[in-house]
Amino acid sequence: MVPNSSAALRLTELARASEKHAPTHDRLMRAYWEEGQNIGDPEVLRTLATELRLDDAEAAITADLHGEDVARATAEAQAIGINAIPAFLLDGRLIVLGAQPDEVFEQAFDQLARA
Repeated sequence: MVPNSSAALRLTELARASEKHAPTHDRLMRAYWEEGQNIGDPEVLRTLATELRLDDAEAAITADLHGEDVARATAEAQAIGINAIPAFLLDGRLIVLGAQPDEVFEQAFDQLARA
């Protein structure tokens, strides 16, 4: 399942504004990757938002609350060459795109150490 994550991204921006970004991000990732939940489903997001005690979640889920924040972050990521999810910016100098095996990260850290 590859969900449309737009509403989930808006929800994480809502959480960021409420200083709840880290637990919200972690919960969404756990819901998707470990529990196999569809984080593109508004009902799933409502349940998670309630669990996380996020105020104004409905506007982020069904409307465009924080949509401009998501668009800005997406443009910034694309401007530095990030075009895949997940993406990892290591030491502000090296980007690793996509889910990669440990060996790729080990090589990346070695490359950074030599630079």
